[in-house]
Amino acid sequence: MPGIGDPRFERAVVLICAHDSEHAMGLAVNHPAGGLTVPDLLERLGIKADIKAPGLVMIGGPVERERGFVLHTDDYAGEHSLEIGDGVSITATREVLEAMADRRRAPRRSLLALGYAGWAAGQLETEVRNNVWLICDPDEELLFEPDHDKKWALALAKLGVGAEKLSGASGRA
Repeated sequence: MPGIGDPRFERAVVLICAHDSEHAMGLAVNHPAGGLTVPDLLERLGIKADIKAPGLVMIGGPVERERGFVLHTDDYAGEHSLEIGDGVSITATREVLEAMADRRRAPRRSLLALGYAGWAAGQLETEVRNNVWLICDPDEELLFEPDHDKKWALALAKLGVGAEKLSGASGRA
C-alpha cells in the first residue's frame, strides 16, 4: 500500500513462499538489484552460461541479501526444489543456477532473487489487518513479467484497483 513507511517495500510485489504459525517468508519479484544481470552473477560464481535473455537479478528482500533464491516454473525440479504454488517452485542451490545457465535444462521461466522478506509469528497477519499489504493470487505473468515496473500495476489490476484509487491513510468502519 502507499505509505508503507519502508522504502525497501515501496510498490513491492512480494510472493509469499512459506507461511505457518511460526513465520512467513517471501520474495519481492519487482525490485531489480541495480542492473545486475543473471549472466553477470553466474559469471561471478564461475558458472559458464549459454542463455540468451539477460534477465535482471531481483532484491528479494532485506534479510540475508547474500543468499540467492530462484523462483521458477515447475518444469525444472531439482533435488532441493520446493513447490510453493500452482506450477511454481523455489530452489536455493547451485544446481538450479547451473540448470539456468544451460538452455537445455533451464526452467521455462525463472527469476533470481538475492535476500528475502521475513516475518515473525503473527507479524504478517497483523500487517494485513492494518492495511499495510493488499493480497492477490499470483500467476505466471505477474511473477515472471520481464518489465518489473509493470508488476505492481498488474497486481492491482488483478484486484480491480487502479493506483490512483489507493490512499496511504486507512480507517475502520
